[in-house]
Amino acid sequence: MKHCISSAVMFCTLLFLTVCESGAVSEDSDTRPDAPPNIVILFTDDMGYGDLSSYGHPSIQTPQLDQLASEGQRWTNFYAASAVCSPSRGALMTGKLPVTSGLYGKHKGVLFAGDPGAIPEDALTLPEALKQAGYNTAMLGKWHLGDQSYALPTRHGFDQWLGTPYSNDMNWTVGPSTKEIIAGIENGTMEIQEAMAMRKALLSEPKNEYWEVPLIESVVSDDGYRDETLGTSHDQAAMTKRYTNKAVSYIADQAAAQKPFFLYVAYNMPHVPLFRSEDSANKSVAGLYGDVIEEIDWSVGEIRSALEENGIADNTLVVFSSDNGPWLMMDQNAGSAGPFKGGKQSTFEGGMRVPGIFWWPDTIQPAVISGIGSMMDIYATALSLAGVPIDKNEMDAVDLSSALNGEPSQRKSLAYYRAGELYAFRKGQYKVHLITQGYYGPPARVVLEQPLLYHLGEDPGEKIDLSAKEPRVLKDILKAVAEHKAGINIAEPIFDQQ
Repeated sequence: MKHCISSAVMFCTLLFLTVCESGAVSEDSDTRPDAPPNIVILFTDDMGYGDLSSYGHPSIQTPQLDQLASEGQRWTNFYAASAVCSPSRGALMTGKLPVTSGLYGKHKGVLFAGDPGAIPEDALTLPEALKQAGYNTAMLGKWHLGDQSYALPTRHGFDQWLGTPYSNDMNWTVGPSTKEIIAGIENGTMEIQEAMAMRKALLSEPKNEYWEVPLIESVVSDDGYRDETLGTSHDQAAMTKRYTNKAVSYIADQAAAQKPFFLYVAYNMPHVPLFRSEDSANKSVAGLYGDVIEEIDWSVGEIRSALEENGIADNTLVVFSSDNGPWLMMDQNAGSAGPFKGGKQSTFEGGMRVPGIFWWPDTIQPAVISGIGSMMDIYATALSLAGVPIDKNEMDAVDLSSALNGEPSQRKSLAYYRAGELYAFRKGQYKVHLITQGYYGPPARVVLEQPLLYHLGEDPGEKIDLSAKEPRVLKDILKAVAEHKAGINIAEPIFDQQ
């Protein structure tokens, strides 16, 4: 059974909708300061902290995102909840750390095609909670939280979905399958570097026929659900444009209906294989990867324009971020972690620190925010803004709504988990590493007898270990680690289910 919003809140929501329909308030009541805001989340795949010009990239031009950042808040200490796709997305949907929701694996980092895993039935997802507060909900893009019928977005709170159930590089039609590679690595007959070299050669000149990734359209209907697979070897170069056009149409429809909405656009890019439309080809001096990022920037501009043209921009919160850091081993097809160490899959800053842009005209004042925030926190923040009661005992997310109004962030610490283990922990400006491990290769996993200690303000690249120099600080943060571990209930890993 899914959790329910209290009857009092439901009564207030119904009363509000009834008053609106009866004409007792003005026709533009949806723009009142106390009206529930529309919420738009724009989420990229494998984009690094340093991939936007507003975050320091010298070559990639992102004027639309830069404008959102200059008119809203640009967070410089914003994090994904995991350094890989599925756990990160699960945390956004549930407001829980992957280890408390079960949306992680000790042996499998993400969900693969045909896996039985899904968001637990007793978890109240972000779209489910918003629907109970009167919202219409839609998703466009990559889900990656299960491809079985019971796992799809429409079974977990979305009224409609157009997208792929997992990453655009799954279901290879050439060479060994992903499952065969994983089995080979586990039984010692294949090295991960060997496997990735085979893949990278094909990724340098990708063709649609190399993959069979289903594009699915799913809607909630009066008699259940209507799911349709639109193709498997579809045109990946058209993905970003297709999602964008659908988003623009959806925004116009919801504006006409004068109903609050939640729109989640989860771009497949810049996860490899990289594709972009002809209109964006060979435009960026940063090559193919730059073209892909600049097309996403174009998409953001189109979505912003749709909000403005439909007169609802001033009652809409737009959030832009990434699910994890860049997949560095993809060479020129990978993004940049900026000044940070590591990338995707690692718990160094480059694996989990990502761009975080918040835009809400006439509500969020322009600022650069240095406080800590997590994409997981969007769950609590959105519910707070929508007027949904928040049970802090039911989530790991922190409500950032006060920070959007200029107050300090309420998040003071951050846990870095990998494969169900706590690898690192941040408190204030200090970060301690308990376990270190390379990303997609060496160095091997090491449980540190003497934890590493870094001051992220002075040393964002995590180069200078302060553990010997700052024993009191180390003792304090290790106490915080112990308190965190004592207060958390680790769930069984859903991704390891066969």
